[in-house]
Formats: sequence, C-alpha cells, structure tokens
Amino acid sequence: MTTTFQQAIQEGIPNTLPPKPVNQNKDNPAPKRKDILSTDEKKLALKNALRYFPTAWHAELASEFLAELNTLGRIYMHRFKPSYKMYARPIEEYPAKCKEAAAIMLMIQNNLDPAVAQHPNELITYGGNGAVFQNWAQYLLTMQYLSQMTHTQTLHLYSGHPMGLFPSSEMAPRVVVTNGMMIPNYSKPDHWEKYNALGVTQYGQMTAGSYMYIGPQGIVHGTTITVMNAFRKVLKKGTSPRGKLFLTAGLGGMSGAQPKAGTIAECITICAEVNEQAAKKRHEQGWVDELFSDIHLLTKRVKNAIANEEVVSLAYIGNVVTVWEHFLKANIYIHLGSDQTSLHNPWAGGYYPANLTFEEANTLMVKDPGLFKKYVQQSLVRHVKAINAHVAKGTYFFDYGNAFLLEASRAGAAVFTSNKTDFRYPSYVQDILGPMCFDYGFGPFRWVCTSGKTEDLDQTDAIALDVLEKIKEEAPDEIQQQLADNIAWIKAAKKNKLVVGSQARILYADAEGRIKIAQAFNNAIANGEISAPIVLGRDHHDVSGTDSPYRETSNIYDGSKFTADMAIHNVIGDSFRGATWVSIHNGGGVGWGEVINGGFGLVLDGTKVATNRLKNMLFYDVNNGIARRSWARNEAALLAIEREMQRTPQLKVTLPQIADDTLIDSLF
Repeated sequence: MTTTFQQAIQEGIPNTLPPKPVNQNKDNPAPKRKDILSTDEKKLALKNALRYFPTAWHAELASEFLAELNTLGRIYMHRFKPSYKMYARPIEEYPAKCKEAAAIMLMIQNNLDPAVAQHPNELITYGGNGAVFQNWAQYLLTMQYLSQMTHTQTLHLYSGHPMGLFPSSEMAPRVVVTNGMMIPNYSKPDHWEKYNALGVTQYGQMTAGSYMYIGPQGIVHGTTITVMNAFRKVLKKGTSPRGKLFLTAGLGGMSGAQPKAGTIAECITICAEVNEQAAKKRHEQGWVDELFSDIHLLTKRVKNAIANEEVVSLAYIGNVVTVWEHFLKANIYIHLGSDQTSLHNPWAGGYYPANLTFEEANTLMVKDPGLFKKYVQQSLVRHVKAINAHVAKGTYFFDYGNAFLLEASRAGAAVFTSNKTDFRYPSYVQDILGPMCFDYGFGPFRWVCTSGKTEDLDQTDAIALDVLEKIKEEAPDEIQQQLADNIAWIKAAKKNKLVVGSQARILYADAEGRIKIAQAFNNAIANGEISAPIVLGRDHHDVSGTDSPYRETSNIYDGSKFTADMAIHNVIGDSFRGATWVSIHNGGGVGWGEVINGGFGLVLDGTKVATNRLKNMLFYDVNNGIARRSWARNEAALLAIEREMQRTPQLKVTLPQIADDTLIDSLF
C-alpha cells in the first residue's frame, strides 16, 4: 500500500528500514567536511547517530553511517530522506492539530525545497553550512512531533535535535530553537567541525535553522537598499546608476540575490562565481541575465554595457580575483565593489583560492587542509591588493558582512588604516544600513502566505503599499527616503519576479509600519480577503535580533558591540509577548563564534488573540534594539526612541547624558 504524504509525516522514523539511496547527491552536494575526528570520536559519532533507530537496524546502518562520515565528513543519514517532493505545500495539506504547527512544517519544507536550498540533500539552505537539521532523522521526528502538537505544548529543538514536546500554555511559543549555543571557549571554527561531526550541534546560519528563509528575495531587498544608497554616496545627486559598475562575488545561496538587486537598483552588475552549477542555476531562475566563462568576452561585454548605459547583470564563471585584476589592466572603472562569498566558512568551501580550479580546491580542502588554508590566505592578499588599486582610482568598496575584511586581515592583507586597528573599508552597516535604517528601526520585515496562492500575495502587496503610503504622509523628514524606497520596492515586487519557493514578500519597515501592516493582514484574513493564515518573520539581520560586531552592530561605538545582551533579551522578550516560535543561534553570516542571532516566527490567523500578539511582540522586537542603540548615543536612534516614547506613553527608556568631548579630552 502506498504511503500518503500525510501518513509519512505522522509516521516519523519509518516502521520498516528504507532501501539504500541511489545517486542521492545529484542536487549540488555539499563539500566534503574535514576528517577531524579521532577513532574514538568516530565511534562516539556512530553511537550518537544510531540512537535514533531500532537496535535491530544498527548492524546494517553502522557501516553505512561510518562510510558517510569517512567520505563526507558528516552523517546525514541519506537513506532516510523522504521520497515525497520537498516544497512548501498549502497549509491545509499538512496533518496537524493546530494551525501554528502546520505553518511551521510549511516553513521547514520551504527551507529544504531544492529550488530554494543550496545543498538540499545535506539539509543545508545557504551559506555552505547553514543547516535546518543535522540529519534526516531529526527532520522526520520534528515533523512527526509537529503533527501531534496541541495548543498547550511546546517543541524544544537543540541544534536540530527535537528534544521533545513539553506541556506549556496557549500563550507560549509552539517551538523554541537553539543552534550552536556553545560554551564560549569552545566556539572556534574547528569546534564546529568537531562537534557537528559528532552530531551534537549545528550551524544554523540565521534564517536556515530558524525556518524563516524565503529564498534569495530576502537578501535581494537588503542588497538593493544597500546598492541604491551606495550609489547615492558616490554619484552626484540626480545621476542615474545606469551604465555604472557594481562588482562582487558569490551566486550560491543568499549571495545569488546580488545580480537581481543590482538590476532593481539599475546598474551593471558583474558577479563572479567559481561553481558553474550555482551560476547556471541562478541564470535558469532568471536572477542573472548572462553567463561568461571567458574574461576577455566579459570585458568586451562590459565595455558595451557602459557605452550604452545598460541595466544588466553578468555572471563570470571563475574567480573574482581574476576580474578585479583584469579590469585593472583593461582600465575599466568600477564604481562599487564588494564581496559576498561565504568567508565565515573560509576553509570548507566558503571561499575558493584564485590559483586553483573549483575541483582542485574541493579535493585539497579535504586532502591537505593546511595547504588549502595557505592558498586561501594568499588569494585574499591578492584580492585585497587588486581592490586597493581600484579604490585608489575612486572605487567605493564596502564589506558586506561576510567576514571578508576580518579574514583578509588574518591573512595579512593590506586592509588596515594607519592605526593598524581599524579597517580601511567600512562595513555596509557602518556606512549605510546602520545609520540610515537600523538606528531608525527599519529592518527586514517579511511574510509568507500559507495558502500558496499568488492572489493572496498580491493582496498583501496592495495592503502593505497602502499602509506605507499613509504613514509617509505624516512621517518626519528623517525617514522619508526609507519609506519612499520601500514603496517603490513593493510596487515593483511582482514585476521583478522575486518569489522562489513559498509565496513570500519582504520590505524594510519600522515598528509602526510592521504593526500596521500586520494588523491589516490579520483583518484581511478575518474578513476572508486573504484565504489562509500568514506567517510573519524577519531576517536576523535587523535592528535588535543580532549582536554582531562586524556587521549588524558594527555602528555601535560605545564599546558594547562585542556583547550579546541585546540578542538574548530579544529572543526571551519575544517568547512571552506572543511569538509562535523563537530561535537563538551562535553563528550567522560572519562566522561561528563571531555573532549571536535571535529570531522569531508569528502566525496570523485573523483572531483577536493574533492582534494582541502582533502588537506586543513586534513593538518589543524593534524597540529593544532602538533602545540599545540610543544608549550607545547613536543620533538617529535617539530621535527614533524619543519619537516612540511620545507615541507610546507606556514606553520609558533610559536615555544617555552626552558628555562633552572637550571636557574629556582636557583630562588626558
């Protein structure tokens, strides 16, 4: 008898041992991880993996799992990957006792959809190692628990492992997620390699391990806002970016959004990618216009695009260092430069050295990790040297929060200013998103229509547009540009074909905007104008969800940017104010041990309870961060929090007394 999708979900670990998989690694397999475990540790890893299964299966599975560990560096349990198609189904197709659980199942499957995920067979959504689960047994058990969950239970997940359903209350989160929460002294990159190989922790990145990834659309918007404002910094007011160059790298996972963002910002985007399969995938999806593998043909095409003031995105299948160096010789002027390779993971496929082919690098990183690291660092030195030469000619280069400058500095590249402490190039948060967006409370608010219907997404676009236009009429001058940019974004969203996977949308909004949009959605669900619940969320890349000294909080200058109180308070505060699920992660886009991320999901179902939840939770989720930023004496945040206290009498925030610089200087 054929097992239905619903029955497979409810079954969890199958009752009979599935057959061995055939050609399970056809969908862009993850790079092999380091062989980092001792013999005794490999024995422990096998014991850890086998505890998910009946002892009668252990003899057969033990040798199979050891083979995975030895050949792939991890035990993924490929045999237990479900046979059904992986994608975000309409919410009513999930077997569940509560809508919230069904919505979470939808979001998990969206993260693992091969059209969305970078390495779907290894349960990795993006960034080379951003995992939803460590293995397929964890996925099966989690989905089974969600199918059984009631309104008075909470599922607790320890780095992908479903510890179990615990009694709670209707107001409690339905799911609590932690990923990679290590003791501080065990939070170096090799600690991740070791303990992930043992099967006891994982790198959840940001939205991968918290089930809030919506395909590259999420980063498209942030990149669009960044590129638009970067051009405003380098071009005279009123000058169009058409025919101007933005050079970057990375087309896998989230970085694949860059060419689409450049097109929306109306420039010429050149994006290098060493993985031909990843480049072709983005081309097939329509995210990049043209592919080139010959640097001379690319150069000719770029010159024509400049002459004709085109808006076009060009992918170079090869190493970005080649492009920087060749464009220098060809005297091609680059207006904006950045990099979005996964340098948080430099030794395991996040960055490929210029003097090796893609295949050679994948072999060497496993065969001789020490030599591979040497080549990566040599390449970073070359990379920075070429960038510095372009910057001397006028290029504006910014770090896109992927640990590029951090790893380049560790490689000995010339990235420091004369004081040997500060980087010569700003983080994009320091120069753009921090002072212009985050300090005012603007960040990546997103939603998913659980019906899967395009007409529901169209309705949400129209609602969000109406709300933003009304807010703009009375908004202060300081946030008029942010509102105008997001109004333009939502107007063009459908035309730009941003949906990959679930019917989802993102825009930047502050607390006022998020609450009003969410309330309007909830009303529309209650009135039947939207046919099914909506999931609200955000990237952790936001106002208050993340403590990241080299990215999200890099423009906090009171010395607290290396603390993580804000992110911890964020997830705790959201949890008792109405979030449907909450997550807290070590890791994220800048690397293991370099950042703490807090996130949430909130299901709107058209009820009054949902109204109360959204008002309480969204208000705190934003203003927690603005309060911290204002205490750091950030001017825009002071303006924003004072405005919020006037609007909300119950909000009372400790404000700083600003010391006079002359007084302080006179003492030294």
